[in-house]
Amino acid sequence: MVSSNPDPMDENITGLEPGGGVPPGETPPAEGSISSDQGHSEGAKAGKAVSRLWLVAISIVVVLIALFFVGYITGLFDLLS
Repeated sequence: MVSSNPDPMDENITGLEPGGGVPPGETPPAEGSISSDQGHSEGAKAGKAVSRLWLVAISIVVVLIALFFVGYITGLFDLLS
């Protein structure tokens, strides 16, 4: 049993060679040809001070949350009230 193609226009697609190949020149180039500056440096990194500041801030928040849970588990909040 041979099934027919449900798309009648499938045979009339421009640019396709028999077997589904595409001839050279039918596809866009693989890369753009931008040669001017983009206005920013691709390798720009934040300063070490900014990175350390974020690390310290996140560490403080984590330590405070851990102390809260330790105090809750040990019943420290029950002693204060």
